[in-house]
Amino acid sequence: MHQDDSAGGGSPIPPAGPSDDSPPPAAPGDGIAPGDGIAPPAEPARLWARPPGWVRGLLVYLVVAALSAMAGVGITLAVQHALPSRPDAAPPLRDAAVDRLKEPGTMNDEAVYDKVEPGIVDVTANLRYLQETAEGTGFVINAAAGLVLTNNHVIDGATSVTVTPVTSGRSYPARIVGYDAADDVALLQLQGVTGLKAVMIGDSSRVKVGTQVLAMGNEGGQGGAPTIAPGVISSLNRTIVASDQSSGLTETLHGMMQTDADIRPGDSGGPLADAAGQVIGIDTAAGGGTVYSGYAIPVNQALPIARQIAARQPSAHIQIGLPAFLGVLVPESTSSDPRRQASQELRQTGTVSSSGSGCTSSATTATPASIAPAGSGALVDGVLCGTPAATAGLSAGDVITSIGGRAVTSPRSLNAIVSRYHPGSSVPLAWVGPGGSRHTAVVTLAAGPAG
Repeated sequence: MHQDDSAGGGSPIPPAGPSDDSPPPAAPGDGIAPGDGIAPPAEPARLWARPPGWVRGLLVYLVVAALSAMAGVGITLAVQHALPSRPDAAPPLRDAAVDRLKEPGTMNDEAVYDKVEPGIVDVTANLRYLQETAEGTGFVINAAAGLVLTNNHVIDGATSVTVTPVTSGRSYPARIVGYDAADDVALLQLQGVTGLKAVMIGDSSRVKVGTQVLAMGNEGGQGGAPTIAPGVISSLNRTIVASDQSSGLTETLHGMMQTDADIRPGDSGGPLADAAGQVIGIDTAAGGGTVYSGYAIPVNQALPIARQIAARQPSAHIQIGLPAFLGVLVPESTSSDPRRQASQELRQTGTVSSSGSGCTSSATTATPASIAPAGSGALVDGVLCGTPAATAGLSAGDVITSIGGRAVTSPRSLNAIVSRYHPGSSVPLAWVGPGGSRHTAVVTLAAGPAG
C-alpha cells in the first residue's frame, strides 16, 4: 500500500550528517557524501555514442499531449525475468523469511521522510517528437552545483527537461549533463537556483537482506509531496530483464537491489532510503511473477557514473550532453539496399505513406510509397518539422547517400556518422530523390533528443 505519510515508533534514527548547500565529505568508511567527487560540470563534450533503440517508459508516468489535461497513460516497466547475476547469488526470500531477517527495531518512516524529502525533485521531460510528456523523480546530490540524479529512462527521448523541487513547488529548466543508457543513470543540472538541499548518501555495499527501506517518488506524475512506500530488501545483486509494454522494447539491468516496497509508476529516479535517512538506491523498476517486487540501482553503482558524466568523460555507454541530430526518420535496418530497408519496415509497421514534400511533427514511421533509385544508402521514412533535414528539403522516399564526405551505406551507418559530430556542426549532405534527381546541401546539425 502506497502511503502519503506514515510514522513508526522504535529506536531513534542515528545522525547521518547535515544536508545543507555545502555538505561535508564523509569520513572514511561512511559511504559517499552528497557531491563528493562530483564537481560542477564544464561545457559538455559533444560526442554521441548512441545505443541501438530507445527504451522508454519503465516507471515513468506518460501524459499524452493529444489527450485532455486530465487524461494520461501510466507506463510501468514489467520485469519479465529476475535472475541471480552470478551462480552463487542467493534467491529472493518470501515475505515470511524476510520478516525473520528484518533488522531490529521499527523504522520511523516519518523521520526518514523528513530527512530525504527536502532533496527530492519532480522531473518533467518534454518528448517533443513523441508528442508526450514524461513525469518522473530525481534527487539532488550536489546542491551547490545544482546536480540532480535520476534514471536515464525518465529523460529518454527528451528535447527539454523541467525540474521542480518538491519543497518549493517552483519549476526550473534543467540541463541534461549526460546519461548512461546501459546502466539507466542520468545527471541533470539546475543553474543559478538557490536554496537546494542535497540528500544524504549512504553506502549500498552495507545493505543486506532484511535492511528496512523507504521508497519515495512522484507517484502517478501527480507532483507535490512525494508518496512513500516502506519495505525491506529481499534480495541483492539481481539481474532483471524488463520490458516496456507500450513500445515493446526491453532492457537488462545488473546488480539491482530487490525490495518489497510498493514502487509505482512515476517513482522512477526517486530515492530509496535506509532507516538513517540516507539514500542507498534509485527506484527504477517493478514487477515479477508470483511475487511483485520493486528494484533499485545501488547508489554505489550510480555515483561513479555521475562523477564520470560531471567530469565530461564520454564512453561507449556514456553520452555527454545531447547528441547531434539531423531530423530524419529511418528504418531499423542494417541492410544497404533501400528497397530491402523498405520491405523490412513494411513488415514491422504494415503502413505505407505517400512520398514527397512535407514534414511530420511525430516520430511515427511508415514505409514510403515511392523510393529513390539508389543502390545503397539510408532510406528516409519521414522528416521531422523544424529540423536540419526539413530545412534542407529532404522528404519521405529520399535516400541519403553521404554525409560529412562519408558514404552512407545503411541507416545504422548514418547514425554512426552523425554521432561523430557536435550539435552546431555544419556538414555536407547528399541524397537522391524518388524521381532520381540528385541533391546536395550543407546542414547545421541540431541538438537532438536524449537517448
